[in-house]
Amino acid sequence: MAKPRLQPGPDHPITITPTGSRVTVTAGGRVVADTTNALTLQEANYPPVQYVPLSDVDPALISATDHQTYCPYKGEASYWSLPEAENAVWGYQDPYDAVAGIKGHVAFYPDKAEVRIADRTAAS
Repeated sequence: MAKPRLQPGPDHPITITPTGSRVTVTAGGRVVADTTNALTLQEANYPPVQYVPLSDVDPALISATDHQTYCPYKGEASYWSLPEAENAVWGYQDPYDAVAGIKGHVAFYPDKAEVRIADRTAAS
């Protein structure tokens, strides 16, 4: 059976904008990512999510897993683990066209890593 594929719209808006501030991600007392090129994805009524370029993530601190999930608005999500947290990082390697801007970016579960935005007003 084919998975449903939905388009963002007035009933389920998704916006992607440059965060405009430095974003730092830490876990286990180590800096996992540090970037000035993060994107803020705002989806419907969910909290905004910071998507960090994978190239700005320390490759020594993440490892790919076989875990996958599906979002009808974004596509198939791949996962990575941190040394102390399994499947703590996700990203869409081939996102749907409506969210193509997050390709090459990853996000972090807030209960598994701390995401800090240098100027929180820029992400609102």
